[in-house]
Amino acid sequence: MKSDLKTLMETIAALRGKNGCPWDKKQTPHSLVKYLRLEVDELIEAIQKSDTVNTCEEIGDVLFILLMLTEIHRHQGDFTLKDVVREVNDKLIRRHPHVFKGTPYKDEAELKQQWAAIKAEEKRRKYPLT
Repeated sequence: MKSDLKTLMETIAALRGKNGCPWDKKQTPHSLVKYLRLEVDELIEAIQKSDTVNTCEEIGDVLFILLMLTEIHRHQGDFTLKDVVREVNDKLIRRHPHVFKGTPYKDEAELKQQWAAIKAEEKRRKYPLT
């Protein structure tokens, strides 16, 4: 899996590189928004139809756009794929203390309350003046 993902990232870097594809090279985060929406809509349609073959393809298309965005930001010095993965993993662990810390809970409603409280605290720390 790791080598497959690395290979895909290398392919995307080549598409945007010196001898890459003109279309891929000119893309920006803003220009990719419409393609991301299109691919997500196609993924939703495949899921709703229970079309697993198309679902696999559309997940790949969405993944490509997300990794393209990541490559653009890496090239600009903003963040890397490793940063994105670390951020989402840390967030999942933080928001699921019942799984990773053994925090007790009564029912699903309490889990939702805990999740909302954790998310609100994250937002408060990230944007202290809002």
